[in-house]
Amino acid sequence: MTKEERHNLILETLIRHESIPVSSLSLLLDVSAVTIRKDLTELESANKLYRSHGKAVLINPYINNRSILEKEKLARKEKELIGREAASMITQDDSIIIASGSTVLAFARCIKPIHRLTVISASLKVSEYLGTNENIEVIQLGGTLRHSSLSVVGKHAEAPLSEFCCSKLFIGVDGIDLDFGLTTTDIREADLNKVMMRTAQKTIVLADSSKFRRRGFSKIANITDIDTIITDSNIPPTISQAIEDLGIELKIIDIKNTAPGIDSQI
Repeated sequence: MTKEERHNLILETLIRHESIPVSSLSLLLDVSAVTIRKDLTELESANKLYRSHGKAVLINPYINNRSILEKEKLARKEKELIGREAASMITQDDSIIIASGSTVLAFARCIKPIHRLTVISASLKVSEYLGTNENIEVIQLGGTLRHSSLSVVGKHAEAPLSEFCCSKLFIGVDGIDLDFGLTTTDIREADLNKVMMRTAQKTIVLADSSKFRRRGFSKIANITDIDTIITDSNIPPTISQAIEDLGIELKIIDIKNTAPGIDSQI
């Protein structure tokens, strides 16, 4: 078997299993562990997989902080469809919390209430957008501005939440890992999200499928601490099944058979 054939088989195996130990690859390909490690080093250098603790992983699970302006350009269609589904969960005279991030901003753009709606927001862009609708009362949290997300964080953002009780929290995340939980890249944002979860009766996570099997620097909560996840149909079947087995409501939006008129610029 040539090196190219080994590399192809390693990648094909990872697509099926998502991760596999070096020892298993050595047995599968009938070569030494040293040869497998060299193969994995080359494939990692080519950004085709990630090495971690004696095994190969399909993608690098660790996330770098990026600005919301950059994030808005990614998975636009998925985010709008997720936002539409989330908006359908708002009830008459509802009181909700909206956290920060590009996915919840797409959600905010889908909110068109004909009744009264109260929104507590950490995101300046969300508040700016919703503030033009006379049916929406926006409570903008104060605090320290986080420049990358154009949202507030810190104790002054957290303090007012103890005075409120809301039906739902709509939150975006940087990563969802079944073992580690929900994460973000900023510890201050994670702390604010934890307080928001205590203020709301239900926590609804809005995350496109690229967020799964990923980890940010700071943990927000265990996956079993949330009520609902809304994502798109590219979520791996093994992950969707595991989430449903935990008793978490999972709403999967079919992005392949969407109605005409979806604005791909959101």
